[in-house]
Amino acid sequence: MFVLLAIAFLLVPIAEIYLIVQVAGGIGVPETILLLVAISALGAWLTKIAGVSVLYRLQRTVRAGRVPSAEIVDGALVLLAGALMITPGFLSDALAIVLLLPPTRAVIRRLVLHRIRERGGFFNLVTSTPWGPPASTGDAVWDVESWEDPPERPGLSP
Repeated sequence: MFVLLAIAFLLVPIAEIYLIVQVAGGIGVPETILLLVAISALGAWLTKIAGVSVLYRLQRTVRAGRVPSAEIVDGALVLLAGALMITPGFLSDALAIVLLLPPTRAVIRRLVLHRIRERGGFFNLVTSTPWGPPASTGDAVWDVESWEDPPERPGLSP
């Protein structure tokens, strides 16, 4: 994990700067800055459209009584794309545009959902008692209306 973070925070900005310098050398500095601003503005507009679309799908799914897991992952991917569009650079903008396109986002969403389901789902509820080790409840559902205090521990009185 450390190596992945090192790559993300060290090598990616170096690659971004290198690419910006190369483009500026080819078309000029003012044109490069204008191009970066235009791509960011276009990306913000595309992110807004994709985000509203995901929000409508999420509302329809919830109204239908289904769990909106795909829509939640789509929302996270659109949010990531928006953050990448704010970051100046051509590589981050290209990745953001890939995340904003519905067909490629569907492929990435399928991979993310597969990975989440492989690890046991979105939530893994773990409880513990004062006198014992943690116990996983698996698929247990707790009714908040009937919540009761745990039984007193034998031998200990207040």
